[in-house]
Amino acid sequence: MTTQSTQEETAQRQRDDERPENYWLLASIIVVATVVLFHVAGEIALRFMPVATGMWSQPVDASQPIFRFFPNRDFLFSRDWNFSLTNRGHINNDGFVNDENYAVDDPRPLLAVVGDSQVEAAMVPNGKTFYRCLDQQLGQKGRVYSFAASGAPLSQYLIWAQYAVQKYRAGGVVIVVVGNDFDESLWAYSQAPGFNVYARGADGRLFLRRNDYHPSPLRELVRHSALGRYLVFHLHARDAAKAMAQWRFSTGADQAPENVGNTAASASPERVRDSYEAITAFFDDLPKMVLLPPDRIAFLVDGARYQRDVAVTDQSYWGLMRKRLMSEAAQRGHEVIDMQPRFVERSRDGHTVYEHPTDAHWNPVAHGVAADALASSRLYRSMFGR
Repeated sequence: MTTQSTQEETAQRQRDDERPENYWLLASIIVVATVVLFHVAGEIALRFMPVATGMWSQPVDASQPIFRFFPNRDFLFSRDWNFSLTNRGHINNDGFVNDENYAVDDPRPLLAVVGDSQVEAAMVPNGKTFYRCLDQQLGQKGRVYSFAASGAPLSQYLIWAQYAVQKYRAGGVVIVVVGNDFDESLWAYSQAPGFNVYARGADGRLFLRRNDYHPSPLRELVRHSALGRYLVFHLHARDAAKAMAQWRFSTGADQAPENVGNTAASASPERVRDSYEAITAFFDDLPKMVLLPPDRIAFLVDGARYQRDVAVTDQSYWGLMRKRLMSEAAQRGHEVIDMQPRFVERSRDGHTVYEHPTDAHWNPVAHGVAADALASSRLYRSMFGR
């Protein structure tokens, strides 16, 4: 066996020696060409498919401090490898997802709705969102404008609420609160580009810090590549890479925490303490930045949507934050619109569903419940009548 193995190795070396000098160069060219052709074919094929276009965030810095999208353009929302949920939408003249353009000289009273992806609602036809339903019903009696972007936390809501009041003279503001709005308002937990979050100063106090954003050349390339967008938006290549890195350097003992309200359910003392501090800072800054009476700023708070989820939600981090925020808001004179009992009551029929099959955001049914809840609020009635 040893003699035969030696003979085979000798024969292989002889074959290697007989290869032309440019063999490895030729092999490399073939590999590179194959990869390039694969990418070109993928790019061409995906341009005929409903690949998400992305929103295209504008740069954020001292000259342009308000996070917005590039205005006056249509977009396509789509998700999952098989495009399981698609929707076409529009970014208006002011850079927000809304079919209606915003006017600074419109004399009709304005209610501003502020939030994150729940308000942005890129996966829902804009005419079926709760704020557009109300806006269309009001007609000449008033307006409802939305100011939102996916991933925005409670701290960023201050910036948009202030912007709506200062630029458009909004007479009322509704802030939609969801489960990941609290710790993500802190620099120690999140540094989302373009948003304002709370950082700790030398004196130990929290202050708003803007995280400036300028799109990198790679991001610009991805924006214009169907294959790049498919990898990022549909296959979540960045998230997969991060997950692999965390798995590589972890011991394997820690398990990913269960999510409740689109945020980790675990409520460590440190996370709860820091989030409570963020809530207090938010309410301290609110009257300084948004010059409206407390009864003209309401909070529409998400929660459990089905009876089976109520106990788990109440015991989670999200449940603790809900209670603290609603209590703080009420103490400071703000109206609180709690969506949890409204969602639970309607879903007792056993048929009502508030989410898309492959997406946890509110579907048109949930937006309808939110529209009814807001229309019956004291703030809405005081601005527009019954």
